Amino acid sequence: MKKMGIIYGSSTGTCESIAQTIAGKLGVASADVIDASKITTEKVGGYDILLLGTSTWGDGELQDDWYDAIKTVKAADLNGKIVALFGCGDSESYCDTFCDGMGVLYDQLKNSGCTFVGAVSADEYSYSSSIAVIDGKFVGLALDDVNESDKTEERINNWMEEIKKNL
Repeated sequence: MKKMGIIYGSSTGTCESIAQTIAGKLGVASADVIDASKITTEKVGGYDILLLGTSTWGDGELQDDWYDAIKTVKAADLNGKIVALFGCGDSESYCDTFCDGMGVLYDQLKNSGCTFVGAVSADEYSYSSSIAVIDGKFVGLALDDVNESDKTEERINNWMEEIKKNL
């Protein structure tokens, strides 16, 4: 059985809560749900599947803990690993950088040898711009738990069904 780890960066608790929800639905042990500020290369290396989550801050930037954590993840051998991304953003107040943090994670890891799964059609979202969108799809699960919290659970469930096909 493949070992799955969920690594998240969260400043306000929203992304952490999403990570916990995903873990519960996938049966991932709490020890395998890790704050990005506490990740090590050895931990990353122990997983076959990585679910990486971040909120977006400022002008489309990564959550603070990811600045060091992304270096740690990149230092691990990601060849053959499956990676699924999830991101939190504000599609109303920051519609021009919606979930850009997730796009930054993707950009940092796209040449690492990992296989990305879980792209989500951008059709059902309201935003003006996002670097997390490639060819009409978000590179992972985009969530706005502030303005569209009524859609969060359904979006998580649909995304998990899609990534399960690739696990």
